[in-house]
Amino acid sequence: MLSGFLGSGKTTLLLKLLEASQKKGLKPAILMNELGKRDVDGIGLTPLGMELGIQKLLDGCVCCSRKQELAGKLKDLLLLKPDVLFIELTGVANPEEVALALSEPDLVAKVKLHKVITVLDAEHLLEYNSWFDTDLHLVRTLRRQIETADLLILNKVDLVKDEKLVKIEKEIRKQNESSPLIRSKHSVIDLESILGGIKVDQVKDTLTRVKRPVYSPIVKKKDSSNESSLGTHNQPSPSFSRINTLSLQLPEERALTPKEIEKFLDAQGSNLLRAKGYVRVPRKNKHYLLQYAGKRVTWEPAAYYNADSYLVLIGLDMNEQNTIQSWERLLST
Repeated sequence: MLSGFLGSGKTTLLLKLLEASQKKGLKPAILMNELGKRDVDGIGLTPLGMELGIQKLLDGCVCCSRKQELAGKLKDLLLLKPDVLFIELTGVANPEEVALALSEPDLVAKVKLHKVITVLDAEHLLEYNSWFDTDLHLVRTLRRQIETADLLILNKVDLVKDEKLVKIEKEIRKQNESSPLIRSKHSVIDLESILGGIKVDQVKDTLTRVKRPVYSPIVKKKDSSNESSLGTHNQPSPSFSRINTLSLQLPEERALTPKEIEKFLDAQGSNLLRAKGYVRVPRKNKHYLLQYAGKRVTWEPAAYYNADSYLVLIGLDMNEQNTIQSWERLLST
């Protein structure tokens, strides 16, 4: 199970895991969950050139609003008889709730939860607490992403000074004292730390344990009434309350330049947390995968994609009407 906040590097890690699985002779299957109504990350698996069993859950979070569909999607994937099944969660999902869902009677005898891997964005991790302190559900979710991890990957360390990295790791250890913590750039790690022990046609064991909740000082302590309102495992609470998404279409007759799009994204301010999508760049006459995270924009050639252009925006209290109006004004110029 791949966990971690928006833009931390989960899909990059998944791509590397799929390639490594192929080299080891393992047959993989993937369940991908995205908050937006349009798929982006799943399409990005196309360049691998592998026959992949993929199920997608869009427009919601598998740990809460789409949780009832999880078992059915996994059962469909199990019909393909994979050796390893990767579940990539949305950036605002609580991995504990998904792990508990795997204990359904029809699944518990067929799958074993090998590892929960949480990818952390070193550049912004320390700021999450102040950014999201008014969304108690999200604060709790980010805490659980660290606490329940069997392996912690501190990614994007090349963007952070060494002294800050030491501080970050101390804060992480307040939440999770025992799980291995690995530093990485671009999600590059020794993948045997994840795939080690997985064999072809191995006997499927029963579900492993899920760690119990513990409080950590990295998250501001709320009063007991607020804490209790977060819900119980028998009645799971939402993993977030103020995150929303918006899909924007780019018409062929009004192609935008990368500079125009980047200016538009920057104008959304701190409310915009993440953006991604496929955009045709006019002067190149080809599509690019756009990734926006932590105020950074990257453009990667996407020769495998040749369809409509679109963006998926994920924000905190993002004003959908204002954003759409701003987008339409841009397209009309």
